Amino acid sequence: MASKNLGSQLKDKLIQQALEHKLKNAVNPGQPIFNPLNARMEDYTQWCRFDQYPGYKQLQIIYQGGAQFGISSPFFRVHEGIAGATTRIAGREFINYAGYNYLGFSGDPRVAKAAKDAIDQYGTSVSASRLVSGERPIHRQLEAALAETYGVDDAVVMVSGHATNVTTIGYLFGANDLILHDELIHNSSLVGAQLSGAKRLSFPHNDYAALDQLLSEQRRHYERVLIVIEGLYSMDGDYPDLPEFIAIKQKHGAFLMVDEAHSLGVMGEQGLGIREHFNVDGKAVDIWMGTLSKSLAGCGGYIAGESALIEHLKFLAPGFLYSVGMPPQVVAPALAALHLLRQEPQRTQQLKARSQYFLTAAKAVGIDTGHSVGLAIIAAITGSSVNAARMSQALFDQGINVQPILYPAVPEKSARLRFFISCEHTEQQIDATIQAYCRIN
Repeated sequence: MASKNLGSQLKDKLIQQALEHKLKNAVNPGQPIFNPLNARMEDYTQWCRFDQYPGYKQLQIIYQGGAQFGISSPFFRVHEGIAGATTRIAGREFINYAGYNYLGFSGDPRVAKAAKDAIDQYGTSVSASRLVSGERPIHRQLEAALAETYGVDDAVVMVSGHATNVTTIGYLFGANDLILHDELIHNSSLVGAQLSGAKRLSFPHNDYAALDQLLSEQRRHYERVLIVIEGLYSMDGDYPDLPEFIAIKQKHGAFLMVDEAHSLGVMGEQGLGIREHFNVDGKAVDIWMGTLSKSLAGCGGYIAGESALIEHLKFLAPGFLYSVGMPPQVVAPALAALHLLRQEPQRTQQLKARSQYFLTAAKAVGIDTGHSVGLAIIAAITGSSVNAARMSQALFDQGINVQPILYPAVPEKSARLRFFISCEHTEQQIDATIQAYCRIN
């Protein structure tokens, strides 16, 4: 694969250093620390303006830097129809790697019909929290199907995947507890841990031995201990050794929570997730979490586990108790997709084949795919945020839609393009993508 010339590399480095300098100054401009006891009224001006927030200032610098160097924003692009292996943006068709429609169920006529039928029967909203009067038969049906999928007692669905982790972790654990999580865990778990008030420690990515050592040192100082890992990591496309984590949680008397947002529908012979991949008993994991927005073509999240856990959350977790119930047109297609997942395992097998094809082709031309194992998510490490943004734009110009992942979402040297694979991608589309990548790199 042809590499960039030295001049291009130097230019990218200088751009990156300039942006980092500006961002640092935006956050810490060298002004004296604000002392409210000695403040005059005019001193409060910066504290009651949204445009003075450090985060907003950072955004403006990023916009200006992108414009200065000819890099347009890749975010909030408007898709004009169903986004699957292809999509339409601004009247033009693109090969699409920027969505989680892994099994092609979003846009499947059978799944869409389930949503339409649910609207006709129940309306567009249940108009209340489920505890009060928002319960509908399809809520129970979806939860029963999820519980069966995991081989556990029960499940509960919530209106937001992010909020599912926040409210579950935030409610179940407290100041006397310890939460241990993989260093690459999703933001929703971090926010939940912060909300809980528990002590929070991270361990190196997928390093169960390091977790074991941490627990040996820390377990005796706390009441409840929660270990949080993911089934398939959305930035790197790799997965943990689940049996090892189960053994460690049993050894130390801890709870284990597995976030299956990206692994359900992707891992296992029938797409039943990391549990099927390792052939473990569903009850060996205390808290199964997942989302409905990836393989299941809907929106929202779920928790599956023993009856005491689910009943507890339904009656007392704020994010469920005080939230309106999931609308019918979201529940019904997720339920339909879950049934189809069981009936059509060939979709998962096709997804695996296409993912492996992409990974093999990428490695053959020297693309740094990091830890990706070839399961729906393939990273292409670019080495800097500027380079990732530049390459995303160059691919977009060639009819390929892929998002850059920039600092601080990942470390600066790990900035990347992130390719989400669908079972509907063709080998020809993948070949065209790899060829385009080689041309611009």
